[in-house]
Amino acid sequence: MAERTIETDIPSRLDRLAWGPFHWLVVAALGITWTLDGLEVTLAGAVAGALEASPTLQMTSTEVGASASAYLAGAVLGALVFGWLTDVLGRKRLFFMTLGLYLAATGATAFAQDFWSFALFRFLTGAGIGGEYAAINSAIQELIPARYRGRTDLAINGSFWLGAILGAFGSSVLLDPERFPADLGWRLAFGIGAVLGLVVLVFRRRLPESPRWLILHGRTREADAIVSAIERRSRRAEPASPVFRLRLRVRRRAVNLVDLGVSLFRLYPRRAVLGLVLMASQAFFYNAIFFTYALVLGRFFDVPVQDVGLYLLPFSITNFLGPIALGWLFDHWGRRPMITLTYALSGLLLGVTALLFLQGALSAVSLTVSFAVVFFFASAAASSAYLTVSECFPIEVRALAIAVFYALGTGLGGVAAPWVFGSLIGTGDPASIAGGYAFGAVLMLIAAAVAWWFGVAAERRALEDVARPLSTAGD
Repeated sequence: MAERTIETDIPSRLDRLAWGPFHWLVVAALGITWTLDGLEVTLAGAVAGALEASPTLQMTSTEVGASASAYLAGAVLGALVFGWLTDVLGRKRLFFMTLGLYLAATGATAFAQDFWSFALFRFLTGAGIGGEYAAINSAIQELIPARYRGRTDLAINGSFWLGAILGAFGSSVLLDPERFPADLGWRLAFGIGAVLGLVVLVFRRRLPESPRWLILHGRTREADAIVSAIERRSRRAEPASPVFRLRLRVRRRAVNLVDLGVSLFRLYPRRAVLGLVLMASQAFFYNAIFFTYALVLGRFFDVPVQDVGLYLLPFSITNFLGPIALGWLFDHWGRRPMITLTYALSGLLLGVTALLFLQGALSAVSLTVSFAVVFFFASAAASSAYLTVSECFPIEVRALAIAVFYALGTGLGGVAAPWVFGSLIGTGDPASIAGGYAFGAVLMLIAAAVAWWFGVAAERRALEDVARPLSTAGD
């Protein structure tokens, strides 16, 4: 059968659009998912002390850390499975599959009866979220105009911390023993998060399939109809934006590991190294600190369980403000300098915090202030890792590439981090905790150096220019 070739200007039309109502819809529909994820994860971190105090669960610090590791292990597996399906079945279908799993597992967590059932439900919740990472980050890149892509990606990923702010407030209420029994508050926290997640379905129904994915699979009429509708609802196109046409071979087979291998090892090996280092370093940095922060506050500073959320609040606020305040610089100053700067500052500031913690110079308040400053930059750095791996590889393997880097980065840098830190906290030795923080700081500094050497100038460039599609037809 003869190979079918199409010629299209749809990517150019998407990139020429001025910012309009459709783009706000994308931000809302995708950002609200991260907001709810932030709510759920923050509650999971805040309830660490409540899980230990629960008459039913009676978990140890090590088990609390292990349950966080189970969540991350599920995210790794979910990213790989659902990431592949996102490239095969499309972005929109996977929105609903991954969201459904996430909501069901989060709700089930509220009914856990022992450590093993709790860990299982956390594992399944993570699987849904891992799939969300691939589908959502693919959609952001393919629907947002090139000149807004960096700041939008950082803002959507940073919206996780809006949920964290809500979680910080919510946990201070739900975990107060004067309001709810010790074995009920943490269950309500997970149950409420699942119910609120149903709101996402309303927004998700209004999002179209990615036109870029449609044209790759020969569905040009559908893609043209979607883009035409967006153009009617948007302001006029930017006159200075370039117009180009692509010639593509229509794919007749599903994406596979050969396609991924060609992209990672033959076409873009330097980008593969960059993506892996950025993802692994930020995964350790975040997961080690955030999932066990409640334990640190309780063990070393005697902070009551019901007050942990109040300490997480400034931490969450600066995590949200960082990507918002710095995001536009990723589009204007450039990816390479900004990724290098945010990773380097995160590492240096965490190193200083580790030294102060070792010297006993910090209180619960000053430690929280220190982390608030650190994560103002670290939040933008972590979001830029997802930005990098989602825009630097061909469209055919975009979601799978995100999934693989997320899985490898989280597997190498994140899954064991909460368990390791939970064990370190269990020793009660400040030197052990300070050493863990110092290790995370070194990883971020190494990542900054790699970003400087291997960084890609993807700002304001079409995705097809940053990474040529594997299906591009010859001239």
